[in-house]
Amino acid sequence: MTAAAATAPPDLSAPIVQLEGVRFRWRRKGPDILALDALTVARGERLFIEGPSGSGKSTLLGLLAGITVAQVGVVRVLGESLSARTGTERDHFRADHIGYIFQQFNLIPYLGIIDNVLLPCRFSVLRRERALARAKTLRAEAKRLLGHLDLADPVLLRQPVTELSVGQQQRVAAARALMGAPELIIADEPTSALDTDRRRAFVQLLFDECAATGATLIFVSHDAALEPLFGRTLRLAAANRAAGGARQLGAQVGSGYRSS
Repeated sequence: MTAAAATAPPDLSAPIVQLEGVRFRWRRKGPDILALDALTVARGERLFIEGPSGSGKSTLLGLLAGITVAQVGVVRVLGESLSARTGTERDHFRADHIGYIFQQFNLIPYLGIIDNVLLPCRFSVLRRERALARAKTLRAEAKRLLGHLDLADPVLLRQPVTELSVGQQQRVAAARALMGAPELIIADEPTSALDTDRRRAFVQLLFDECAATGATLIFVSHDAALEPLFGRTLRLAAANRAAGGARQLGAQVGSGYRSS
């Protein structure tokens, strides 16, 4: 890939995600772990991915984030084929365009709340510029996001992240993923440690912030109670042919989907 291609802006007319004929295995001669014929996710969509342990959820998210690369097929994010990029180029692409909310949050314990939220701007000039387009300073934008996620108390913001409740840590992790307005937000079971009411409230806050920037949300969970909140569901155990599921996965509808 040329330097120009590596730094070219994403195709804004393309779907946010396109998978075609994807096969992934951990070992060269091992069995397929993930086998998806096709998947398309539109810009601004809210996709709920449901599946039990072993259905391929973590593998799929790793491919979408460019952490791993499929041995067969094409994975495009923002029109870019991730397999055509080097590992370093995928790292830069992920830093610029993808916000990731981890199941265990992965906050940096020796950084304060605001500095945790600012981390994406240390790794991405693009996200730094976007954040500064929304506020006079990066810290002001971080505080704005935290305020929208019900973390505006100045006393609270001075606490170490290790002293926050699980729900508060979750919202800090969400603010970090949203910082700098990435086009794609990936949430990997971020509500697993919360009670039912707090789960729904957190998802609604996430919806509001994604809507404000036009971000696409891909949300993985085993909590079926959250499914009705989303526009579409991918049932990965059925869609993943490596898991013995359906033979075909339509780009927008199919046996592995629920659409509202």
